[in-house]
Amino acid sequence: MTPRIIAVLVVAALPVVSCSRKAPQAGPSAPEVLVTTVQPRDVPRILERVATLDGFINANINAQVTGYLISRDYKEGSVVKKGDLLFRIDPRPFEAALAQAKANLARAQATQAKADADEKRAIDLFNNHVTSPQERDTALQAAAAARADTQGDEAAVEQAELNLAYTRIIAPIDGIAGIATAQVGDLVSPTSGALATVSQIDPIKAIVTAGEGPFTDFISRHPDPNERQRYINSLVFTLILGNGSIYPQTGKFYALDRSLDIRTGSIRYEVTFPNPENGLRPGQFGKVRFVADMKKGALVIPQEAVSELQGSYQVFVVDKDNKANVQPVEMGERMGPMWEVLKGLKPGDKVIVQGIQKVRPGGSVTVKDWTPPAEKIASTTSGEQ
Repeated sequence: MTPRIIAVLVVAALPVVSCSRKAPQAGPSAPEVLVTTVQPRDVPRILERVATLDGFINANINAQVTGYLISRDYKEGSVVKKGDLLFRIDPRPFEAALAQAKANLARAQATQAKADADEKRAIDLFNNHVTSPQERDTALQAAAAARADTQGDEAAVEQAELNLAYTRIIAPIDGIAGIATAQVGDLVSPTSGALATVSQIDPIKAIVTAGEGPFTDFISRHPDPNERQRYINSLVFTLILGNGSIYPQTGKFYALDRSLDIRTGSIRYEVTFPNPENGLRPGQFGKVRFVADMKKGALVIPQEAVSELQGSYQVFVVDKDNKANVQPVEMGERMGPMWEVLKGLKPGDKVIVQGIQKVRPGGSVTVKDWTPPAEKIASTTSGEQ
């Protein structure tokens, strides 16, 4: 083959070789992430506690005499007023006892009348030197004994009347009367337990507990008793119901228990909420929330920006070259969706909030600003009562 033919064949093969080579592929694009810029801010320290609702007053209805129930005179679960009839015990034995007591009193009164007359006559005769001092003293003693017997029988009548009145069991307070634990025909007595319970639930109490540590910290924050009471009275409480809804009425502090529970190391306090519609009932669970104070100049980031690894915490920080780098941090108090950073970050740092799973340490990222959700900040840990 001549050199000319070989050159022609080489030139003709060049496009084929060129077409068989793959075009170079572009590198992967930097993942998109949402970042927040760390800045000092004043954050309301809103504390949230688990609470149990209870009646403002819970009156156990007990029988005060022994007898058989003959009626239940209220609708279970209904509103009752102070003085409303709840139960009746068979009154006939007590009516008979009262009649007997009155008869005994009448007999004693007759005896006393005679003794009083004898006393007066004995004194007159003694003053006229007709009878001896001994006869006078005997008459005086008989009259005193008759008066004592009369007083005893008067007390027996009062007790019999009281026992008869106890056969009508009435509501001692306004409130909701619970389901009866005794039925008509049951023999009841002062030792047979509560027949029912009436609870005053407007206002209703929310019972909250705080640990010894938070309580001690609370006292150290407010050492002056007068200032402490003013602070407590200024708090406004919000009740979060079991389904997550917020009760429309706000509450106020009512009472702090006298001592800590030695079994749990916690102290109980009570918050009252208006309950005009009786929509809240004793035994319900919920949470109470209140603003304890303002935390000045706190560095906070969204909780979702923080990763935990074997008890340590870290975040991804984006530098000026849009490179994502791991930064160890020390975290403080959680504040609802936010979390306070104690060490590891400084104002102006850009922290990745969303898109962390797409980031490689030292890799490039495409940055967009994160927009916080429109919700309240609530603290779930506490240094305050």
